[in-house]
Amino acid sequence: MTLSELPLHASAQVEGVQDLHANDAIARRLRELGFVSGEDVCVVAQGPLGGEPLLVQVGFTRFALRRSEAARVRIARAVAA
Repeated sequence: MTLSELPLHASAQVEGVQDLHANDAIARRLRELGFVSGEDVCVVAQGPLGGEPLLVQVGFTRFALRRSEAARVRIARAVAA
C-alpha cells in the first residue's frame, strides 16, 4: 500500500520510499524529511474533494505532499489493538 492510498486519519508505518530512477532527487528528499522505515505516518487532511495537497504527519512533523509524491512512500497499516 502507498501513502496516497491511506484513508484520512488512519495510522500506518513507513516501509520505504520508491526510487523511480537512479539518483532520484524526490525520493532522496522524502527520506531526508523523515519518511524512513519504521516511522509512524498519518494523513491529517486533504485538499477539496479529496484532491491535492495531502497534509501528512510523519513523526511529529507535518508536510504538504502531492499525491504523486505520496504514492512513492510504501506503508504498512497499523493493526488495531
